[in-house]
Amino acid sequence: MEEYLTVGRVAELAGVSVRTLHHYDEIGLAQPSARTAAGYRAYSARDVERLREVLAYRRLGFGLLEVADLVGDPTTDAIAHLHRLRGLLLDQRHRADALVAAIDRELEARARGQRMTPKEQLEMIGPRLYEVIGGAYTATRHTDPHIAASIWDALGDARTVLNVGAGTGSYEPSDRQVTAVEPSAVMRAQRPTGAAPCVDAVAERLPFADQSFDAAMAVSTVHHWQDPIAGLRELRRVARRVVVLTFDASEATQRRRFWLTRDYLPEFAGLFADWPTLSELTGPIGAAAEPVLVPWDCADGLFEAYWRRPHAYLEEHVRRAMSVWTRVGPDAEQRVVSGLRDDLDSGRWAERNHDLDGLDAADLGLRLLVA
Repeated sequence: MEEYLTVGRVAELAGVSVRTLHHYDEIGLAQPSARTAAGYRAYSARDVERLREVLAYRRLGFGLLEVADLVGDPTTDAIAHLHRLRGLLLDQRHRADALVAAIDRELEARARGQRMTPKEQLEMIGPRLYEVIGGAYTATRHTDPHIAASIWDALGDARTVLNVGAGTGSYEPSDRQVTAVEPSAVMRAQRPTGAAPCVDAVAERLPFADQSFDAAMAVSTVHHWQDPIAGLRELRRVARRVVVLTFDASEATQRRRFWLTRDYLPEFAGLFADWPTLSELTGPIGAAAEPVLVPWDCADGLFEAYWRRPHAYLEEHVRRAMSVWTRVGPDAEQRVVSGLRDDLDSGRWAERNHDLDGLDAADLGLRLLVA
């Protein structure tokens, strides 16, 4: 039997006033459609679902007219709303992280007796706050030609390509017809003029018919997907060929191959404790996994990029373009930076990693899945 909630009970559970709910009812934004035995208006499960979306968008700062457009979109169902809300909340969290980082920098400066200029103080809360994240990303995350060659070769003779989790457009081939998919408004805003058209969608629910593309690609994005297996199956559904750059996140692989996780960041293994194994990623789409070497001068500032340039990890703008640091938290990040700086100054890092001298490329767990 379906449960119905009175206006008063909904107000109590949602933390809003009855007056607010009455207003939403009056303007047709979220209306209770049922009646109790006593004749009072009540919310059905579907009514509550819509009200939840209304309240979530309102708490993200959307105006009533904007909310009405969002929840009234006939092409968007509850799951799509949840994905959209999740993306917006992540964007909001990243902006909050950026503001905290900016405040920390000013506190450190003041502790050294330095004062920020009025211009710098205003920029901390103005448009440049956005650049703390986005600007750092575009400053360090570029298409590396060696990695690109592996991806583009794997695309074969595909003429139409879907790039899922496209970000700012790195690795999109210029000689093919590309359609991009990117759920993050922050990332979409950074796509350069002339970039491939970009669709607001998630990997797990691609808004395309079966076999719409010659190939689907995804580069360094699968670990951000809510359900990586479902996302890979979607790529397989909409394209005849699938090319995915991801990594072997097994603890044994990372601890053996990369000094940063081996010696400084044990938390890395915990981040991917529940991450699918390579066989679990390749199996559902019938893919083969090929190693992709990271060149010593890698142009793409991904987590493993600076394996022969350790001083880069001391640079905050470099770390800000790597999602790992946000996930492990500021305490772990600062411990790593401090420990690495000490070891570089003392020569311990060079002593431990002398075998890296002269290597042009290294296998650090990057894998290209091709199906």
